[in-house]
Amino acid sequence: MCVNQIKVTTWWHINSLTSSSARFGRRIGSVRNACEVVVVVTTHQLLQSSLASSSALISFLISSASSRNAVRLWSTLDRPSSRIIRTAKRLGIRAVAVYSDADENSLHVKLADEAVRIGPPPARLSYLRAPSIIEAASRTGAQAIHPGYGFLSESSEFAQLCEDEGFTFIGPPASAIRDMGDKDLMVLTLCSSASKRIMGAAGVPLVPGYHGDEQDIDLMKLEADKIGYPVLIKPTHGGGGKGMRIVRSPNDFVDAFLGAQREAAASFGINTILLEKYITKPRHIEVQPNISNDFRSQLGQAAVSAAKAVRYYNAGTVEFIVDTLSGQFYFMEMNTRLQVEHPVTEMIVGQDLVEWQIRVANGEPLPISQSEVPLSGHAFESRIYAENVPKGFLPATGILHHYRPVQVSSEVRVETGVEQGDTVSMHYDPMIAKLVVWGEDRTSALIKMKDCLSKFQVAGLPTNIDFLLKLANHGAFENGEVETHFIEMHKDDLFIDPSDQLSTQQVYNAADTWRGHCSCLCLSKGEQVNEGKLPSLSVWYGNPPFRVNHCAKHTMELEWEDESSKGSLKLPPVHVTYLPKGKYLIEMGGSSFSDLELNVVHLRDHDFRVEHGGVSMIVSISVYQKDQIEHIHIWHGSCHHHFKQRKGLDIADIDESQHKPALEASSHPPGTVVAPMAGLVVKVLVKDGAKVVEGQPILVLEAMKMEHVVKATTVGCISGLTVTAGQQVSDCTVLFRVKNAYG
Repeated sequence: MCVNQIKVTTWWHINSLTSSSARFGRRIGSVRNACEVVVVVTTHQLLQSSLASSSALISFLISSASSRNAVRLWSTLDRPSSRIIRTAKRLGIRAVAVYSDADENSLHVKLADEAVRIGPPPARLSYLRAPSIIEAASRTGAQAIHPGYGFLSESSEFAQLCEDEGFTFIGPPASAIRDMGDKDLMVLTLCSSASKRIMGAAGVPLVPGYHGDEQDIDLMKLEADKIGYPVLIKPTHGGGGKGMRIVRSPNDFVDAFLGAQREAAASFGINTILLEKYITKPRHIEVQPNISNDFRSQLGQAAVSAAKAVRYYNAGTVEFIVDTLSGQFYFMEMNTRLQVEHPVTEMIVGQDLVEWQIRVANGEPLPISQSEVPLSGHAFESRIYAENVPKGFLPATGILHHYRPVQVSSEVRVETGVEQGDTVSMHYDPMIAKLVVWGEDRTSALIKMKDCLSKFQVAGLPTNIDFLLKLANHGAFENGEVETHFIEMHKDDLFIDPSDQLSTQQVYNAADTWRGHCSCLCLSKGEQVNEGKLPSLSVWYGNPPFRVNHCAKHTMELEWEDESSKGSLKLPPVHVTYLPKGKYLIEMGGSSFSDLELNVVHLRDHDFRVEHGGVSMIVSISVYQKDQIEHIHIWHGSCHHHFKQRKGLDIADIDESQHKPALEASSHPPGTVVAPMAGLVVKVLVKDGAKVVEGQPILVLEAMKMEHVVKATTVGCISGLTVTAGQQVSDCTVLFRVKNAYG
């Protein structure tokens, strides 16, 4: 992650893998020093979402029984574990997943040969409990453990425990993690003798900061004053932006510091914090597409030197930050694990880095030398997240009622650990998938990314797909004019102002989409009646509906859910007449719309072909029920629309004479504050009845290991505040009301 919780950035990605003499079943202590270093330098751009973006975690065990090897692996989230299981199986290694209660039905559990439960959903009670993982390894006869991408992947204590218990740790030695991976040693400071030694060997400039062991809040505040504001507060362990805070004023330091500690403890089990100078116009790089060969060489050599200084082997990612004003680059940190964005590297170099990790841990030599590392073309990655963009990218929860990723190929890759019907819970990172594309150059790769994003279908919860599409289509991004503050700089283009009224054209387009494609829904429901999937309905509602001496005619009323999250907008009623030979006559109220005669063919599953006036279009439709509402999603071309209808107001069961009003949105009294997301109440800051001012923090919610402060919307007195610390709340749950002097 970048230093200031960037959402779009360009990266310098270096994976260093060196061979060792370790073999599965032997102690890691027998590993000799690295004899070869391969630095894979790739060129790519990362389309990354938001405040919720972060690494997932896995742990991975390899064992042998008789003539066959077995892999035991576990994860809080499924993307990494599923990805590693696939490589393991390709290598003939059996997989056993370890899971928390929240992951019992996850994809990685289904992919694995066996599965072992290790605890309840909270990470501190399952995935952060090293003894439970070691016990699972012992029970299954494992010989090696792969720590994955997060949590324990950068824990020197866990690596040491694996060694002590006789397991091969598929990663660097514990000593290297202590020197390189613990971020209290790797922040951009000159305070630690260990970090001075490592960075001195690398010859890399360091950013001013504090990373001492003393965590007294008064001392930390003094250190921040010495550094000079703005400062960046950052956990010493973990990654993914968890717990990071930018503090621009001394008045905001204490609250930001305490919040960062809570988030760090929840995410990584360690709440120690470091400080560093916040560079106001940075560009976070792991690979830079527009840098000179000389600059690329300097960064690569610095990374290799740092790895050699601590006798590092296996995969690692060295990160730098460039001050775009001065052109100076600084060392940021080293992730002593496989980077979450490693698929981008693999697309460029044509290698499986997880396979490299396993083979290196098994004492095998690297398959190629540095001079043989190819750099072919350009790759982009988009992280598909369950999050509410209009609400500031708050994480979202819910069921994946419809999930259809794009078709994969040699140039398109989808890293996912979920499938249709899975639940995105409040306990872990809300990433749904990583979409990675390759092209011969940046332009062709970006075109491919846009096309894939437009075809990536998710329904059941809000996602950032539409936002990523906007970002990919922005002129500045297309031209490569990217820096850390890109989204902030172009927010007027990327976000809809909630105070703006919907344009007439927007409403017209939504209504036109519905009238043009509602016949697909009629055909689908009719076919379900014919097939007996809707047994409560008779032939009067089949395909086509049976009528005596006249054509069946139905009226449908829906609401359009616009992307700005302003609520639903009632659309004019649509009248559908079933004509002979599979045709439909569509009439919509209002003089703006002419009648349509359509021919509809059901192609497969959710796909239809709609023909009108000699022009045909492929349309995808998904329908599901949630909270007594029928939700209808329509995809066509690059457009996606979401419509709603009250449950029971069946579209195939309404004659024109049976017109009913559309659903009316529920409302709350003025001043009511509801939960912006499902989460855990971690702190209540005031008491019921307290007088507050506008913007005053009232309570703190935590979801997906990220904190969100809920504030008073106006001046007044708090009323109805009954939630307590430790209580879980659902999205839109009433938390309290701010009553002004007039009630």
